[in-house]
Amino acid sequence: MTLPDGLSRRGMLMKLGLLFNAAVGMVLVVPIVGYVLSPMIRGRRAGYNSWLSLGPLGRFPVGETRLATYRNPVVTPEDGETANIPCWVRNVDGEKFQVFAINCAHLGCPVRWFPQSGLFMCPCHGGVYYSDGSRASGPPERGLFEYRYKVEQGNLLIDAGQMPTTGAPTASLINITARKTPCA
Repeated sequence: MTLPDGLSRRGMLMKLGLLFNAAVGMVLVVPIVGYVLSPMIRGRRAGYNSWLSLGPLGRFPVGETRLATYRNPVVTPEDGETANIPCWVRNVDGEKFQVFAINCAHLGCPVRWFPQSGLFMCPCHGGVYYSDGSRASGPPERGLFEYRYKVEQGNLLIDAGQMPTTGAPTASLINITARKTPCA
């Protein structure tokens, strides 16, 4: 059967099939190309690699570990209260600090500090960490994640542009002035 324009049924269905496949291809390709090109299109947000203040050094007495919070530098309006991120700050000797992410290195549950025993404990699976963040017992295979820090004009600042993970450079247990070996 041929249509008036000399187009056969087979030819018409072939062209409709190609048109349909092209439409499906565009629906699949546009998000992928957008994802691949998004770093060039959007760029990095302003606070991504900035140093954030945890407050004056007086908030962190020598020899104590205190809970502190900072505001996520890459916050969106939908984040609300979840953009306030807690961390543990340990003032080792008045000049040296350790700033730990609150998340357990096992599955990310929030750890608590128990000053009576001098241990961080994870309520989810029984992970325990010493006061210096190194692993004491339980399922975690490494110590707590530690933020890089620096002291400027009497304030403690942390580099919190990225959440620490095992693959992120901030996860290495170092501070900005001196390198120390990993705990676990």
